[in-house]
Amino acid sequence: MSNTVRNSVWDRHGVIGAIVGQCKVPRMARAKQTFEDNRLKDIPGTIAKEFQKPEIASRIKPGMRIAITSGSRGIAHIAEITKEIVKQIQKLGGKPFIFPAMGSHGGATAEGQREVLESYGITEKTMGVPIVSSMETVVIGHTPEGKPVYIDKNAHEADGVVVVGRIKPHTAFRGTWESGLLKMMVIGMGKQKGAESCHDEGFGRMAHNVEVYADVIMAKTNILFGVGIVENAFDDTYLIEAILPSQFKKREAELLELAKNLMPKILIPKFDILIVDRIGKNFSGDGADPNITGTYATPYASGGPEFQRYVILDLSEETHGNAIGVGMADFTTKRVFDKTDFDATYPNALTATVVMGVKMPMVLKSDREAIQAAIFCCTGIDKLKPKIVRIKNTSHIDEIMVSEALIEEVKRHPQMKLLEEPRELPFDREGNLSFDW
Repeated sequence: MSNTVRNSVWDRHGVIGAIVGQCKVPRMARAKQTFEDNRLKDIPGTIAKEFQKPEIASRIKPGMRIAITSGSRGIAHIAEITKEIVKQIQKLGGKPFIFPAMGSHGGATAEGQREVLESYGITEKTMGVPIVSSMETVVIGHTPEGKPVYIDKNAHEADGVVVVGRIKPHTAFRGTWESGLLKMMVIGMGKQKGAESCHDEGFGRMAHNVEVYADVIMAKTNILFGVGIVENAFDDTYLIEAILPSQFKKREAELLELAKNLMPKILIPKFDILIVDRIGKNFSGDGADPNITGTYATPYASGGPEFQRYVILDLSEETHGNAIGVGMADFTTKRVFDKTDFDATYPNALTATVVMGVKMPMVLKSDREAIQAAIFCCTGIDKLKPKIVRIKNTSHIDEIMVSEALIEEVKRHPQMKLLEEPRELPFDREGNLSFDW
């Protein structure tokens, strides 16, 4: 037996390939899923109107140094939205700067967080204002339970803060407020220390902690207002609204319900295997949104399709090696393993105290073998006719792939349409797939 655990050959004796190779990958076909597709057509104009509200405009005084949050999530049109917010603050006489508000993301370093913003097109050159990135925080108070509440030092020293955030269901807990403005203040503005403090009791207490930490921040910090964003089923901008701090709780709860109603889903409720081409932080804080996949890293959230085996084929370039979420899969590829930057991945998991998402699943040398392994390990199914759903990522599921065994179900569904006849998946010589489909 060799002492070498890994080498360039990977399955060096061909044993793994021989075991799973007896399973044939079925023919598959593209299918369209239909969801509501309303979206904002004039983002700058919408933001300008929101800033013209007297109760919003009056919060900005000439000469005020104003901090604008910018998070790590892949929000549609975020550079355009941020630039227009900068412009409107300047028109009112404010002196804005942008700061990364992303907890422990970006490897929990100032440079790493700046690089995340740059990947979204948010730079000093494109925005025309300083980007002040630091992991330094200050304690501004304590929760009723005595927990310290942190915020970014530069934001604390500013004359006011504008909180920008997308409102949507969270991936690991349920509550009146989930992902949104409150969480952006608590986790995002709190940097690694604030995120660690809020996560310390686990996601079973997160709904409570988001509220009580946010209460302290709003009492101790000059939060001028928030800019809430809601996206449609196609991850495009559906709504942008400026909200006063006194209305954060009420309005965010209402917008969360709207976001839930707009959210897409895999319209086939039960099948055998889910394949996701790419995961990444630009798609979800969990790499792949469990609200879509049904693969949650905690027991405090639920919903989504029912299936036996889960395959992840690749990481997005935008995730910068952060492979959080890969641990929810049963099988992945050597490609994913080689791209994984554990220094970017582990701080995120440690801060959240949730380790399931960063465990490495069974690693196969190619896409073909990962899919074959999933078929091989399903039980109680017809392995000659496995029911497989393939998606590009959890941000784009208007078009999916289904195996032959699901074709009739697609044809019967009122919100689905078959786009082509089933065909063999185009594996290359190495057994890998193209993700352009």
